[in-house]
Amino acid sequence: LCCQCGVPIPPNPANMCVGCLRAQVDITEGIPKQGTVHFCKQCERYLQPPGTWIHCALESRELLALCLKKIKASLSKVRLIDAGFIWTEPHSKRLKLKLTVQKEVINGAVLQQVFVVEYVVQSQMCEDCHRIEAKDFWKAVVQVRQKTLHKKTFYYLEQLILKHRLHQNTLRIKEIHDGLDFYYSSKQHAQKMVDFLQSTVPSRSKSSQRLISHDIHSNVYNYKSTFSVEIVPICKDNVVCLSPKLAQSLGNMSQICVCIRVTSTIHLIDPRTLQIAEIDGNTYWRHPFHSLFHPKQLEEFIIMDINRVHEKRKGAGAGARSNKHTLAEAWVRKTSELDTDHQYFCCTHLGHILNPGDLVLGFDLANCNLNDEFANKMNPQHIPDVVLIKKSYDRSKRQRRRNWKLKELERDREATDTDDERQYQDFLEDLEEDETIRKNVNIYRNADIPVESDTDDDGAPRISLAEMLEDLHISEDATGGEGAEMLT
Repeated sequence: LCCQCGVPIPPNPANMCVGCLRAQVDITEGIPKQGTVHFCKQCERYLQPPGTWIHCALESRELLALCLKKIKASLSKVRLIDAGFIWTEPHSKRLKLKLTVQKEVINGAVLQQVFVVEYVVQSQMCEDCHRIEAKDFWKAVVQVRQKTLHKKTFYYLEQLILKHRLHQNTLRIKEIHDGLDFYYSSKQHAQKMVDFLQSTVPSRSKSSQRLISHDIHSNVYNYKSTFSVEIVPICKDNVVCLSPKLAQSLGNMSQICVCIRVTSTIHLIDPRTLQIAEIDGNTYWRHPFHSLFHPKQLEEFIIMDINRVHEKRKGAGAGARSNKHTLAEAWVRKTSELDTDHQYFCCTHLGHILNPGDLVLGFDLANCNLNDEFANKMNPQHIPDVVLIKKSYDRSKRQRRRNWKLKELERDREATDTDDERQYQDFLEDLEEDETIRKNVNIYRNADIPVESDTDDDGAPRISLAEMLEDLHISEDATGGEGAEMLT
């Protein structure tokens, strides 16, 4: 018989029935039946004390572990058998846990009990969201600058960043008149961006940091870091004048050279000998040189006569020559001086694409004032009268037939200049003309423009369909009827 109520029971060490035993002993005593959980509405994360914020789905194992940790100390006196969630309305701000525990009570009898712990979900903004709301959210900024009038390098950089997905960690991208600012929430992400830039374009960088706050008790310092990256002020199609020492070290090149492309190095070609050279960032900053002209000074010439030079004797110590270009001697006349008989003689590296009657863009060195320290010291006989840069095509026709497009970074612009559109069209034409640069860029097919043959009537270079990617995007009505296309 039970020693409390006298009900017949199977014998047990406590000599009590289950009802009396539960009334006599409460094994859940000391375990809190209510608690609080902190939740950030902005980023939808839960606070895991003392200062970690983690993503947890409702009724997930992670959220269950988070709730159990809050009563872990009081559960040490009992044995936890089972734990699970009781369903609550998702917007009720309540989480209910059903726990099953066991404990040894009077004279070795083991009692098992089920009880419910209710948690109230309280809203609390995490530090990251707090910083964003306070407009003080960035901890590191990368300032990319290039002291040129043309933005070709930045358009190229933009495509590289998109291809390698380096824009995913940025908090904000701000465009200013001579460069871009990339804002990051951590110094490590900014350092990764600086390393990428230095491996992609010839540049130099320096860093600084500013102390924002300092906790003297925990010895925690809060810094804002600034990385300044300066890109060499040389762009594609620039005419440059090298120092005599640098020209000699590059295989006795001519001091007047043309920049044919800028990748991780500056690629130069001597239009009189087809000799090529590559200059990295370190070499440039030791022997700096500048562009003699800016792109707006390009003049249009017409080819009166052209003769290709098949054999050109190499000079002493000459370096490698370009296999993609053909050396030619040409007589040209300015299109603005067609009513005169004034012609110019020049050597050019564009012999493979130029024919008599073609229009070509170039720089007139004979009738200009070269304000350059190296060019002023050169022998005037070694300075060419005209340097031809690229063949001229009908821009409006090329733009109309362009059946591809590029993606752009989302960024804050100060003011859109009317010149920016012209510079962007220059960059697109460079992509069509230079296959080497094109390999580093994701080009997408523009479905709005019908597909034509790969060559224009006037022979302007085109990008083949094989080099284009399909632009994948999810349609608005992705959950259409049965058999509806989800991806277009």
